[in-house]
Amino acid sequence: MANTAQLLRRQSSRDIVLKTQRSIDQHELRELRGRLVSEHSTSSSTGSHRPGSHHHGLHHTPMYGATNQAFMSDAFDESSELEEAKEVDTTKAVADLVAAIESAPPADDLVEGDKEGDERESWDSKIMFLLATIGYAVGLGNVWRFPYLAQKNGGGAFLVPYFIMLCIQGIPIFYLELAIGQRLRKGAIGVWSQVSPYLGGIGISSAVVSYIVALYYNTIIAWCLIYLLHSFESPLPWADCPTRLYANYTYDHEPECVMASPTQFYWYRTTLQCSENVDEPETFNYHMAIALIVSWFLVYICMVQGITSSGKIVYMTAIFPYVVLIIFFFRGITLKGAADGVAHLFTPRWETLLDPVVWLEAGTQIFFSLGLAFGGLIAFSSYNPANNNCYRDAILVSFTNCGTSMFAGVVVFSVIGFKATATYERCIAERDHLIKQNATNNLPLCNLEKELANSASGTGLAFIIFTEAINQFPGAQLWAVLFFLMLFTLGIDSQFGTLEGVVTSLVDMKLFPNLPKEWIVGGLCLTCCMISMCFANGAGSYIFQLMDSFAGNFPLLVIALCECISISYIYGIRRFSDDIEMMTGSRPGVYWMFCWKYLSPCAMFTILTASFYQLMTEGSSYPAWIASKGMTEKMEWPHWCIVIAFILIFSSILWIPIVAIFRLFGIKIIEDSDAAWFPEAELKEVHGIVPHEPTELERTLFCFNMDGTEGMCCPTYGLPEKSLQEEDDE
Repeated sequence: MANTAQLLRRQSSRDIVLKTQRSIDQHELRELRGRLVSEHSTSSSTGSHRPGSHHHGLHHTPMYGATNQAFMSDAFDESSELEEAKEVDTTKAVADLVAAIESAPPADDLVEGDKEGDERESWDSKIMFLLATIGYAVGLGNVWRFPYLAQKNGGGAFLVPYFIMLCIQGIPIFYLELAIGQRLRKGAIGVWSQVSPYLGGIGISSAVVSYIVALYYNTIIAWCLIYLLHSFESPLPWADCPTRLYANYTYDHEPECVMASPTQFYWYRTTLQCSENVDEPETFNYHMAIALIVSWFLVYICMVQGITSSGKIVYMTAIFPYVVLIIFFFRGITLKGAADGVAHLFTPRWETLLDPVVWLEAGTQIFFSLGLAFGGLIAFSSYNPANNNCYRDAILVSFTNCGTSMFAGVVVFSVIGFKATATYERCIAERDHLIKQNATNNLPLCNLEKELANSASGTGLAFIIFTEAINQFPGAQLWAVLFFLMLFTLGIDSQFGTLEGVVTSLVDMKLFPNLPKEWIVGGLCLTCCMISMCFANGAGSYIFQLMDSFAGNFPLLVIALCECISISYIYGIRRFSDDIEMMTGSRPGVYWMFCWKYLSPCAMFTILTASFYQLMTEGSSYPAWIASKGMTEKMEWPHWCIVIAFILIFSSILWIPIVAIFRLFGIKIIEDSDAAWFPEAELKEVHGIVPHEPTELERTLFCFNMDGTEGMCCPTYGLPEKSLQEEDDE
């Protein structure tokens, strides 16, 4: 059976629809369109059915939307009693409508222009959407970057710029992406092409940068798998230095490991098999290659069935990290020195607020920890029902993400406090022993604050410092399994959201119209897996750092800046606010409009400029492992790496001007597509929306004119889709 949204638009069945429509509430009709699925669907319904929700013995799964009690807006809650009263009267009319659909000609007769209502996947419940979005936003950066930045940039004082940047940059952009995806119901490419054909490059840029980030981000998942596998060994392989057989058949500890530490040696030499610089990769790392293949296979398995399948997986991947964090919290606060670690993290050093670098790093952390501009949020929200309260979701997920960062900071520094205290006490014991032997020369300097400050971010925190602390726990194997399983789940659900932005854009663009989505996902994962083999050698970790330093920062800031400008000055703040009011029943406040039009673009432009200035003045380097010294040293990137860095940056952002310039000369890189179906008239009726009269403050701040036009706003392209009622009236 053809998609209901397509069949109802057929002229041949319009008369039948009009007869039944008189007795069916407009909103009930739209519900029916979303709930009926194709004839090939054989899945059994898990919820209650209304009359007409099954056909010829096939049980159809109700689509997640207005009829789902788990995700019903306030307006629909208020009208529930009225709908129950209409239930009996509607039964016959719905049955007549289904019979009319049965008698309609096959979908093959549809012209191209009638295919705008293509069936779209939908979240099964509100909980699934929230967990997927939280899992996407809450990632490894919350655990291994925020605690480091906080203790480095003023402790508790860092929270001041952190929350200021959250309010003027993080939540507004998060809110914007959820709202525009829900309104236009497409992936990033389709959304920005519909805002204006000249802006389609924003969506392509999001897809390209998401592809690049997913390419190297999955390497972290592979590392976690390696450590997770070896966490079952007893003793842990990174607990002691390995032994080495010499020519005289004597054994001794590996000298390189003795100079460094067991955890450093295992990370750099056993896991990564690091070479001494990026120019000299050593032998192929087969263990890493196998881990990469397994990790990409797991991502494919989780994504192959679309959000219906991966959405169920997030019940584990989004919840499990919180379970582990809570377990580590209660374990950490009972350790000796935990209080010193937490105090070191949150004791404010107010003088740091005068340092512009602190504000720069706070803004950068907020931006990347929320996963903005990747296209994943737009893709996720496009699967929501039209009446979803995207404002409430933006607030909830944003504060959940920041709360997780602070909670993870407490967990991490309680463990770091334990490690620092143990190291400090060993130093004191060694010092006392030397004093008793009257060896007062070259006494070790013992400083607890220095040990606490000797933390690291990223892989150094997870695979070196934290593992060293776990070594000292009773039952270290159990804690190692929990920790690396937590990192694995944190990484893989963020990977879902990143790749979903790419897959949704490819599907919506119809670049491969004859290929099912499963094949597109498989091809994407296969190409990523093949390219990721460049990380499976001695220089692989350096290539990872190169991509992490350049591919995922400058392009995302540029994309988010273009998104804000596009909504504020091309789509129009007034029109965007009208859309949000139509979907949620309440209009965004002046504060959010002010952020979208002025504050957020200024903040992102400032961060972009400051980051570029810092790069030009301080340069960029990478920590190379020097085996003869058993430590890392900073090295400058060679010229060929700088060229690759520029390629990574410009391969993402150049699509924005390229698409606009080509469109200006009449060349279409992105073909125009019909607007997705949207129940505009029905939502306005349900929420009682009336034309908004701009206040004096709005006219002053945003240049709203009395005739409904908007100052400082370029012409928009494309007409909003007409509702079914409006089409029938014609």
